[in-house]
Amino acid sequence: MLTYEPGDSIVHRLDPRTKLAVQIGFAATALAHTTPRALLVFSVFTAVAVTAAQLPLRRTVVAYRFALLILAIAPLIAGITVGVPWFDRSAAVASALASYRVLLILLVSAAYVRSTPVRDSRAAIQRTIPGKPGQILGIGVGLVFRFLPVLRGDLRTIREAIAARLGTERGTVDRASTIGILGLTRAFDRADRLSVALQARCFAWNPTLPSLAFSRIDYPVLVLAVALGLSTFL
Repeated sequence: MLTYEPGDSIVHRLDPRTKLAVQIGFAATALAHTTPRALLVFSVFTAVAVTAAQLPLRRTVVAYRFALLILAIAPLIAGITVGVPWFDRSAAVASALASYRVLLILLVSAAYVRSTPVRDSRAAIQRTIPGKPGQILGIGVGLVFRFLPVLRGDLRTIREAIAARLGTERGTVDRASTIGILGLTRAFDRADRLSVALQARCFAWNPTLPSLAFSRIDYPVLVLAVALGLSTFL
């Protein structure tokens, strides 16, 4: 799974608020413009973002393998028709272009995840959205980034334990139900332990977060984020 890794790339040095603005602007304009020429421009932008963040493509593909499988199957499903001609090429092409846009958005998001600490993401959200809503969103983002890898590790451990006990010889439905039940049990246990840990550490709604400040390289990137957002309306 993709997680934050310290580094000295250009994207690492950007303020998290700048990176969030770029993500929002890019996602909005990528979903709004569907022409092949626009997709070519978005592809170049994504390649620059991935290179600037020093994102390992192989690990990214592995982390997104299930999402990529769905994106690959979607055009085939969209093109199938009940009657003649049995396969609608135009519908399949439209679905493929939509899947490609989603792929580009996922890659830009992966560049953000790899280059931004969880505490910085929480600080960016809480300082952008004032009051209790910002605090709730900040806490949610922090818990998701920290809790999800643990749950994925539990599921991997469960699958390995089942395989070690020749569970692979059982039916697919039986294995899936066993993994689902054990995974939910682990998740609830983790949630209970997390609640106790938060109470033991005097959990606060408004903790001392890292200081954020825009640097010189943030301003041109912010201009780019604004341009991306405005291009949605063009």
